[in-house]
Amino acid sequence: MRAESILRAMMALYLGVFVLYLFAPLVIMGAAAFNESRFPTVIPWQGTTLEWFSAMWADAAMWRSLWTSVLIAVAVVVIVVPVGTAAALVLTSLHARARGVAYAVMVSPLLTPGVVIGISTLILWRQLGVGGGIFLIVLAQSTFIISYVMLMVMARLQRFDRTQEEAALGLGASRMMVFRRVLLPFLRPALLASGGLAALQSIENYNTTLFVRGFETPLTVFIATKVRTGLTPAVNALALVIIVATVIGAIAYEIARRRKAA
Repeated sequence: MRAESILRAMMALYLGVFVLYLFAPLVIMGAAAFNESRFPTVIPWQGTTLEWFSAMWADAAMWRSLWTSVLIAVAVVVIVVPVGTAAALVLTSLHARARGVAYAVMVSPLLTPGVVIGISTLILWRQLGVGGGIFLIVLAQSTFIISYVMLMVMARLQRFDRTQEEAALGLGASRMMVFRRVLLPFLRPALLASGGLAALQSIENYNTTLFVRGFETPLTVFIATKVRTGLTPAVNALALVIIVATVIGAIAYEIARRRKAA
């Protein structure tokens, strides 16, 4: 009994340290948005203020960069979700040996450094007369984000009962109807999750985006530039607003899910 109590205490201590490790940086970052210091820090604390939220709302360049990142993320999701889903469907239908080779090829972008993807994309498309900009950013990011979507859809497909397709075909349904009425509803959770992950991966990407951005300034590039020229807690204020909006959205989704389950 004593050993079990010690084990539980150690597990609770581990979970506490793990949660602290995850959320302490976010708490410190959010607290810096309320410090009067012109630098994003909480030590020393020079007084509590809300001026950085006013500075955030007044920073037109920051909002333009955020809008650019959102626009890129939407375009990336539109591309990678159908292409990644198609790749997952193809892989699950191949024989074992061919599947291994195709899987290695399709996952390889995840193992390629973002700098290499960005530079190679820029060099290739410049040979075709296309300069940097939103178009190249979307293509470069989609190159590796497709792999995330493919892996998530493949994981979902592992639980799919193929006899449902055979039964629908036996009852006279076409291939397209089977996909739309049987397979697509089953894949919906994976598609939504992979779409959200793709959007987050696009917004937070920096290494690849930096080389193909041209004259565009997504949010990550804007923040990196601010670090060199003079970062203010207005960026912390924006991050805090995004975190609060994300938490509220997650809580609302969970409440809706529980009500639907009930």
